[in-house]
Amino acid sequence: MKNLSYVRTEMLPEQAPPVGETGIIKWMRENLFSGWMNSILTILGLVAVYFILLETLPWALDSTWNAGSLNECRENAPGACWAVINERFPQLVFGFYPNGTDGDPDQRWRIIVAFVLLLVAVAPVLFDKLPRKMILFSAIYPFFGYWLLWGGTIWGPLTAIAGFAIAYIVYRVLAPMAGNLVAVIASILTPIVWWLFLAGPIAGALGDVAPIGLMAIPSSKFGGLALSVIIGVAGIALSFPIGVLLALGRQSNLFIIKTLSVAYIEFIRGVPLITLLFVASVLLNYFLPPGTNFDIILRVVIMVTLFSAAYMAEVIRGGLAALPRGQYEAADALGLDYWKANRLIIMPQALKIAIPGIVGTFIGLFKDTTLVSIIGLMDPLALTNAIRADQDWNGIVWELYLFVALMFWVFTFFMSRYSMYLERKLQTGH
Repeated sequence: MKNLSYVRTEMLPEQAPPVGETGIIKWMRENLFSGWMNSILTILGLVAVYFILLETLPWALDSTWNAGSLNECRENAPGACWAVINERFPQLVFGFYPNGTDGDPDQRWRIIVAFVLLLVAVAPVLFDKLPRKMILFSAIYPFFGYWLLWGGTIWGPLTAIAGFAIAYIVYRVLAPMAGNLVAVIASILTPIVWWLFLAGPIAGALGDVAPIGLMAIPSSKFGGLALSVIIGVAGIALSFPIGVLLALGRQSNLFIIKTLSVAYIEFIRGVPLITLLFVASVLLNYFLPPGTNFDIILRVVIMVTLFSAAYMAEVIRGGLAALPRGQYEAADALGLDYWKANRLIIMPQALKIAIPGIVGTFIGLFKDTTLVSIIGLMDPLALTNAIRADQDWNGIVWELYLFVALMFWVFTFFMSRYSMYLERKLQTGH
């Protein structure tokens, strides 16, 4: 008997999705050709990229990597003269740090070791899956890194660390007897007295007894990418906690604290960074006792930190303002005091909201390190001028600027990628 039913009696095998709904074709349809306007803009963009590459690729590829001067480059190939990068790469990275050519041993290994240890120190801060005990190394790295870069006796950084140990001991001893307020004030004043009046003579005496240390390197020898990284990393690490305190101070109910925070933030934001750098370079000497030797890089780090902290405070304040009022009320309902509420409830959420602004401020700070060339420090941009002043490389421009731009792009790119990673990791709502 013939089966005339209209109901399927067997399942068809699974079919592959349409070609236009998978892979690169789907991506292009959604991102490049999703509408007539996007399609026109995509075509115009591709045409522009084509003509740009048509001019730049032959120049970049038909190039010279080994030559002693710009004239030799032009004789070998009409394109880019990358030989200047090949010859001056150590100078662009290490500045004038001793390289063994002036009779002293090569000391550039210290910068390399300091940078590698910097990555180890920041790793537990950036990634929470690493052992928490590594944070101890992060705490002592600034002292060890300073000694590694500038050299001198090992007792200098050890006596600086001892100041924090003294502050902790003073607090633990006075807190049960005189109360927390007196203990906190004493624990702040005691290490300041130690660092100003006692640490130097004690470190000098210990250095005379046991002269353990590295060859001292003056700040005039620092330059290149190493100088930008030192100033940028120090400014980022110091400006963030100061910015948090300023943001909390601006929202405080205490009139004096709020007024001082607002005055500081508005004043710093109204002054160009280059003005503060001139103050650090020239005017600050007028306010110091005669004969005082205040390291120029340290002065720049202080001014960069103070400048960035004001902008950081406003970014964090934006995160605090974005929190619903119910979060503050919930902290009060749990019976938390001001600091616990901010540490456990308010500040984590505010910082999560403010991540894009915080990283943007960090990126801007790192790029602003090129301004130190105005006050005589030899950052990568200033070194390009020094290289072009050499008779052998007089007239070369694009190759040096492109290389410096690439160096800064690498650092800022990874900072932006980490920002996106952190946002995805902390994302809780959909």
